[in-house]
Amino acid sequence: DLRMAALVRKEQTNQDIDSPSYVSEFVEKEVGNDLKSLKKLGKLIEQLTENKAQLEEQVLTISSEVPKRIQNALKNAEDSKKFLSQLLEKETLLYSSINNHLLTAQPWMDDLGVSISQIEEIERHLAYLKWISQIEELSDNIQQYLMTNNVPEAATTLVSMAQLDIKLQESSCSHLLSFVRSTVKFWHKILKDKLTCDFEELLTQLHWPFIGPPQPQNVGLSKIAGTPEVYGNLETLFCQLLKLQTSDELLTEPKQLPEKYSLPASPMVILPIQIMLTPLQKRFRYHFSGNRQTNVISKPEWYLTQVLMWIGNHAKFLDEKIQPILDKVGSTVNARIEFSRALMMLVLEKLAADIPCLLYDDNLFCHLVDEVLLFERELQSVHGYPSTFPSCMHILSEETCFQRWLTMERKFALQKMDSMLSSEAAWISQYKDITDVDEMKVPDCAETFMTLLLVITDRYKNLPTASRKLQFLELQKDLVDDFRIRLTQVMKEETRASLAFRYCAILNAVNYIATVLADWADNVFFLQLQQAALEVLAESKALSKLQLGQLASMESSVFDDMINLLERLKLDMLTRQVDHVFRDIKDAAKLYTKERWLSLPSQAEQAVMSLSSSACPLLLSLRDHLLQLEQQLCYSLFKIFWQMLVEKLDIYIYQEIILANYFNEGGAAQLQFDMTRNLFPLFSHYCKRPENYFKHIKEACIVLNLNVGSALLLKDVLQSAPEEPTATAALNELGIYKLAQQDVEILLNLRTNWPNTGK
Repeated sequence: DLRMAALVRKEQTNQDIDSPSYVSEFVEKEVGNDLKSLKKLGKLIEQLTENKAQLEEQVLTISSEVPKRIQNALKNAEDSKKFLSQLLEKETLLYSSINNHLLTAQPWMDDLGVSISQIEEIERHLAYLKWISQIEELSDNIQQYLMTNNVPEAATTLVSMAQLDIKLQESSCSHLLSFVRSTVKFWHKILKDKLTCDFEELLTQLHWPFIGPPQPQNVGLSKIAGTPEVYGNLETLFCQLLKLQTSDELLTEPKQLPEKYSLPASPMVILPIQIMLTPLQKRFRYHFSGNRQTNVISKPEWYLTQVLMWIGNHAKFLDEKIQPILDKVGSTVNARIEFSRALMMLVLEKLAADIPCLLYDDNLFCHLVDEVLLFERELQSVHGYPSTFPSCMHILSEETCFQRWLTMERKFALQKMDSMLSSEAAWISQYKDITDVDEMKVPDCAETFMTLLLVITDRYKNLPTASRKLQFLELQKDLVDDFRIRLTQVMKEETRASLAFRYCAILNAVNYIATVLADWADNVFFLQLQQAALEVLAESKALSKLQLGQLASMESSVFDDMINLLERLKLDMLTRQVDHVFRDIKDAAKLYTKERWLSLPSQAEQAVMSLSSSACPLLLSLRDHLLQLEQQLCYSLFKIFWQMLVEKLDIYIYQEIILANYFNEGGAAQLQFDMTRNLFPLFSHYCKRPENYFKHIKEACIVLNLNVGSALLLKDVLQSAPEEPTATAALNELGIYKLAQQDVEILLNLRTNWPNTGK
């Protein structure tokens, strides 16, 4: 194939060579206009003749080889066809042979299948009998151990039987399962009753439960502490009861609250702790159910406090006497937490029963929630109860109860906001006389409001699910927005007195709330809520990919919307104050703008430079306003205020006083003295180099006060090379960076102290 392609290419080349254009190009290339190159024709003809002979030889060789290859290919195809037909014949014979063999073997297969089925059935029967025999053997062993009063071995054997029961759970032999279960149940009851009776008798000797005052309880314990035999029996019985745990879990259906409470899955309380709790459970149900005087629906603190007292009274005994036993047998159970978990189930049942009765009584429901939250806090902080275990927060998270709780939180928060804003001390700082504490000059209403939000956070942060926490977070954001609107309404009433105390207090409040929310945004709790919100929003596709990315990268926070609105309000209020002060300053500067800078005496003609009398009202007004607002605004707000004011004042003096007048030498010196020795120092208390905030004025004074020679040189440079770096370098050398070259030229033209050139 390659050679055929070569032939085709050569034929194409030959066709190209035959074309007149190729020939003319070839002649033009080899001969050209040089007649001397005709000497090469002989060699060219010889070379071309030789090339032609080689090509003809190649063509002859290829044309003789192609038919041979075609013949070989045909021969190979015929051989393959014969081989395939032979294979097909063999396949037909083999297929027929296999079918005949299968037909012959089918009767044998049928007979063998029957035999195999019988064997399998016998094996199943045998296995069934082995299971029964094994169970009966274990049952006989337990009976013998009990007859010899060997309770530990009997309990160990019962564990083996219970494990057989667990292994058979997936079996379809219902009668066998029933037999095993009934046998386990029979011996479990006997052993449990015997051990329970002995254990309860021993607990009675220990004066269990410890429900009396702490002092007598400690006295009783100290007496029993000298009887190691009692504690030895306690350990023995406790371990034997632990062995019955497997069978107890098989036979006992755990008590479950309805699914609507979404309690986390938790194992059964270990059997010895169950027995230890029996007298306390009886006491709890006796006092806090039915028509007892202690069962008052308006007093949930009675049973909650009682449970906390029981946990506290028994903590030392559980830690010192029971926990070592559990550790010794290799159990991972924590005795105190297991005890608390069992008591907690009583509380959850009581709560689930009481809440529907007081759900629509605002006072009773709120009181219940408050007491439950206090109970949860003490249970976790004092007694170390894990937050992942079933708790009262699961009951409060039930949909109906939770929505009611959320509604009441909103209602009471709004009432609190009304009262705090209507208070006489709403806009006064609690710490106004304590400078170190009152840095932010926070009015009482703002601090009370943020404390309210903080309390709400503490109340809901232990909720078991992120979705419930996010609903409370939305409530907090709504409250912030509501408080912002109320502040805006009060602010609008005070707009005419934007420098008054109340207006400044509102501004301090807005700044404080925005600052605290920004701090909260970096809190671990709110970062976790942000991650949870991100997952919810990603599933609902409520945000764009950009917004989701910002949340995921922590560029934004859950409070960003609120902070942005508060910052906008803060800037608007500051702008109003700056405008108010600036209007007063412009009124006070009217005389100063009319100063005759063209005819003032030079510095050499004056003994001592003094402030322009027309500048006194301007500087006095500025000083008074700065002092007033420094006292009323917090440091961060006042810093923004004076910097905004300086920016406007710098432009005003530059445009309305400097650019609007001509200056002789005395006028330029007086302006510089007024600015650098009087205006700038007013701000030296707030920054180290106040002149850097008055760039227009400072640089204009430099230009106006240049000596004549330097001014002439600068003017020549600016006129000769206005667009070159030389001009910029010349300005920078003089300390001029803000003003453009055109502005400097204008200022130079405002000078009148140029030498007389005779023109």
